[in-house]
Amino acid sequence: MTTLFEQLGGQEAIDAVVDHFYNIMLKDDRVKHFFVNTDMARQRNHQKRFVAVALGGPNLYDGRAMREGHTHLVEKMGLNDSHFDATVQNLGRAMRDLNVTENLIVEVAAIVETTRYDVLNKQR
Repeated sequence: MTTLFEQLGGQEAIDAVVDHFYNIMLKDDRVKHFFVNTDMARQRNHQKRFVAVALGGPNLYDGRAMREGHTHLVEKMGLNDSHFDATVQNLGRAMRDLNVTENLIVEVAAIVETTRYDVLNKQR
């Protein structure tokens, strides 16, 4: 059985999705303010590594844990469910724009959804 990472097309496809995703995010009034002071080259690279491992690819991720990495956004910038939802929508849009099949988009969204409580620093 192949991993979701492989089904999507490997690292090259992940790179394309993440780059397009951030192009969308940076234009979205609902969420773009979270990236005002962000080194986007670093952010994109970080996200590409994270997405790869989350979808069954090579584990080259060396970033902070999800909860730790988003605490300041929750506490200081009000990151909440509406922002998380916008992010999931934008990821779906990025994948659709790159002709990813709907069944794979649904699978990716389900994996992303498993991070909601940690990203938003909520208790389960």
